[in-house]
Amino acid sequence: MASEDVIAENTSADNNSEPIEEDHSVCSDLSGAARGPAGAIAAGIHEATVAPTEVVDTALWRIAEQNRKTNAFSVIRTEQAKTEAAELEQRSDLEELPMAGVPVAVEHTIAVAGETMLAGSAASDPAPARSDDPLVRRLRAAGAVVVGLTSVSELGLWATTDGAGHITRNPWNPKRTAGGASGGAAAAVAAGLVPVAHGTDGLGSVRVPAACCGVYGFKPGRYIVPNADDRSGMSESGVLATTVGDAALMLSVLAARPNLAEVDPPGRLRIALVVAPPLRFLRVDRHWATAARTAAAVAAAGGHRVELTTLPYGNAMLVSLLRWLTAAVPAAARLIYPERLQTRTRWHLALGELVLRLRLVRPAQIDRIEARLLEFFERYDVVITPTLATAPPRARAWSARGWFANVLSGTCFAPFVAIWNLVGWPAASIPMGMHPRSNTPVAAQLAGPPGSEVTLLRLSAQLEELRPWARTVH
Repeated sequence: MASEDVIAENTSADNNSEPIEEDHSVCSDLSGAARGPAGAIAAGIHEATVAPTEVVDTALWRIAEQNRKTNAFSVIRTEQAKTEAAELEQRSDLEELPMAGVPVAVEHTIAVAGETMLAGSAASDPAPARSDDPLVRRLRAAGAVVVGLTSVSELGLWATTDGAGHITRNPWNPKRTAGGASGGAAAAVAAGLVPVAHGTDGLGSVRVPAACCGVYGFKPGRYIVPNADDRSGMSESGVLATTVGDAALMLSVLAARPNLAEVDPPGRLRIALVVAPPLRFLRVDRHWATAARTAAAVAAAGGHRVELTTLPYGNAMLVSLLRWLTAAVPAAARLIYPERLQTRTRWHLALGELVLRLRLVRPAQIDRIEARLLEFFERYDVVITPTLATAPPRARAWSARGWFANVLSGTCFAPFVAIWNLVGWPAASIPMGMHPRSNTPVAAQLAGPPGSEVTLLRLSAQLEELRPWARTVH
């Protein structure tokens, strides 16, 4: 791999950027531990060098001061979080809780007792949830404190996060989007408001905003974490974090699998490098292609065998589009005020219902794609691609634009991610530098066959060690 293929990290801001300044207080002081800020916070509480109330108060103060710059949070749980931290502080088993006192954000699409489940839509039921989602119960049982709910695009459908009166912005360059649907979660982590966040990846919607905002994003394969979503089997809850270790820690809690938190070095892997897009007419920005080549070069330097090749995408993008169209139809049937849906979403649901009537979605479509991928992975353990094809779109009111404009933008912006939702295999996005023109991060995507979560996490941790990135916006 030629040395000129490796891009240098550049965290400088251009004149059009307004990066959020990092607050150097309690949580920042703890962030020196190798596993990351969340692991360091938990360790500090285990050792009684810091109290849960102190950590949570710091996080809430930071959110209150800085959220207006990104609109990362749609709900800030100030009083509830303070009460929960105080109750946590009285527990006698703090040393046994892997995420003791860690402030976390939860995407505003799953149930948190006493809070709404609006999913970015005025059409949703405004009644508060009566009980926690199983994932939230697991986070609480591990000692985490939910400090807020993060902004999401309507019904989690869109590649940018905005709605009536708000636009979620990229902390590195507020003139660019933070991505979607978990744009709020990525912005919250990148801005240093929380060390880790939950997100839902339905069409790359953990990996896409993670790549936009320069944080680590991980989507597990099917059946790894509880999933109440009914989106044609394409959606999984994932994690966004500033470090691989923190992501692995939170994923181990969500999955109830402590071994996932152990990110030991991987054995020697067979790695495929793929930079060609799924469709020939799609253009890949050279800085995003270089991000994938950089990750491959670092992997090769770490002792892995890397080979440039192509993926057997076939018609995966068309099949993904058809399933994406139908994904929200079941949830839409439960909306309280469907007349309040955004115009682009109404068009989307109407097209989805048409696809269902015409029976254009069939299991055999995925079976053929998965068979080709399984054959591909007989030769490789991991594939590396660019996470995105272009810099994040401008931060504007995409929710007021038409359906086709949103689809065209999303397709050109993020063509590499959907195939892993389609087959339900694990994938991650890892930062690999900065784009010199948009002044936003670039990233590489790592993906593997079913059951490769541990391999992907360990490879990610090795790449992070060999080529660390700026954790939050400075």
